[in-house]
Amino acid sequence: MKPKTIANGILRAVGILVGIFILLYFLYQIRSVLGYIAIAAVISLIGRPIVLFLKSKLKFKNTLAVIATMVLMVGLLLGVFFMFIPLVLEQGKNLSLLDIDALRGNLEDLYAQVLSYFDSSNIDIEEQVKEADVFSKFNFQMIPDFLNSVVGAFGSFSIGLFSVLFIAFFLLKDSQLLVDGIMVLTPKGKEKRANKSFEKIKGLLSRYFIGLLLQILILFILYSIVLLIFGIDNAIVIAFLCALMNLIPYVGPIISAVLLMILSMTSNLGEDFSSVILPTTIYVMIGFVVAQLVDNFFSQPFIFSSSVKSHPLEIFLIIIIAGLLFGVIGMIVAVPAYTVIKVILKEFLAENKLVKSLTKDI
Repeated sequence: MKPKTIANGILRAVGILVGIFILLYFLYQIRSVLGYIAIAAVISLIGRPIVLFLKSKLKFKNTLAVIATMVLMVGLLLGVFFMFIPLVLEQGKNLSLLDIDALRGNLEDLYAQVLSYFDSSNIDIEEQVKEADVFSKFNFQMIPDFLNSVVGAFGSFSIGLFSVLFIAFFLLKDSQLLVDGIMVLTPKGKEKRANKSFEKIKGLLSRYFIGLLLQILILFILYSIVLLIFGIDNAIVIAFLCALMNLIPYVGPIISAVLLMILSMTSNLGEDFSSVILPTTIYVMIGFVVAQLVDNFFSQPFIFSSSVKSHPLEIFLIIIIAGLLFGVIGMIVAVPAYTVIKVILKEFLAENKLVKSLTKDI
């Protein structure tokens, strides 16, 4: 092989590696925009059945159907937000029932014991604190910096929310918009297969996200029944919050259990611990376990298997593997990502024995 050919091959390989690095760096820099697009795509997939229903059953025009769907979804989002205000106020009221005077007395007694201990060692701790001049060393610049951070975070959230809603609107309005973007990157001659795969992916993921909403609804009903039976304040809001946590596979139920325990106990602050708070919390947790068993062995396997055409054991293994590799985020996106990969493999590698076995139900 000629040296010139070798040199050209090396330069080409280096150029490809540099190009890949630049592309990855560019994608990293615009990761927030990619996140907006991903969230907007999920919203559009959830809203897609609503748009189709409004267009086919109620004879809405496409734009009007999309606007009505977006208004409905934003209204639901605002409703969820305002649901939590009474919960926060109630928990603040419950905490105000604590015996603050007793707490202050205990702190003063502890302070006196600390002073007595240091006095026995001939150390005047109060004088040491004064000589240290703590307040003169306090960086008061932290206060405006903190306020600036809060304002900046609120501004970023507002921009992100507007961007997501704007992108979701146009993805719903023009369903071919995302398809056309993918077709640009599809190799020549593969466009038909890619378009067929994309349509199948949209259908399966729409069913999956609708299935998730159904799963949350079932858990919400079960949690609400348990909390209402035992007279927990703001039962509906607490039930919804705990049901929402189940969007995170396996980790979410643990968070829900902790939240349910804490909120159940704080809802009965001021009552006797042994005769009211403890028994009520135990009964609520038993109800929580029953609801989780119903979800794990009945609703979840049925919803997942029917929505993404995958066996429950298959989904379990994929979620565990994704969690080990990518953490909590991996667990959340494992099922949608796996579904996309399965559809693509079925379309482009349909003759492969392993692919044929995994995608036989799609």
